[in-house]
Amino acid sequence: MEIKVVKLKMPKDSNVIVGQTHFIKSVEDIYEAITTTAPKAKFGVAFCEASGACLIRYDGNDEELKEAAVTACREIGAGHVFVVFLREAYPINVLNALKNVQEVCNIFCATANPVELIIAETEQGRGVLGIIDGSSPKGVESDSDKEERIRFLRKIGYKR
Repeated sequence: MEIKVVKLKMPKDSNVIVGQTHFIKSVEDIYEAITTTAPKAKFGVAFCEASGACLIRYDGNDEELKEAAVTACREIGAGHVFVVFLREAYPINVLNALKNVQEVCNIFCATANPVELIIAETEQGRGVLGIIDGSSPKGVESDSDKEERIRFLRKIGYKR
């Protein structure tokens, strides 16, 4: 096992929430939790899928924050980790809603302070120390991958 430190690159005037979640629909559910509790918030969310295609899934309503969340997930590279960068709202405005998202397992931090994650890497993949979960992402979802995710969620009845 190798131990690494990943220092998050925080966009100017943003807060970050880092946690662990476990299902492909997490990105959509986190999006909904934020927009319904803090409708004026600007944010980007990304999630490291830990099985199947192992893509970094992402969404949000601010291009810079979406890009920063994808970059953070790419650097962390740990299965089932999600990152939310937030502006025009504080983590406290959305934290309880995020904790109530069915797929969310844990919140590691919610802060405007600099953040370093201690990462363990094994032959299987990466995890935030204490939680090594699944494989590392193999890439970032393309537009067609995103369309397939949306179709899949509706096909299995999780979205309408």
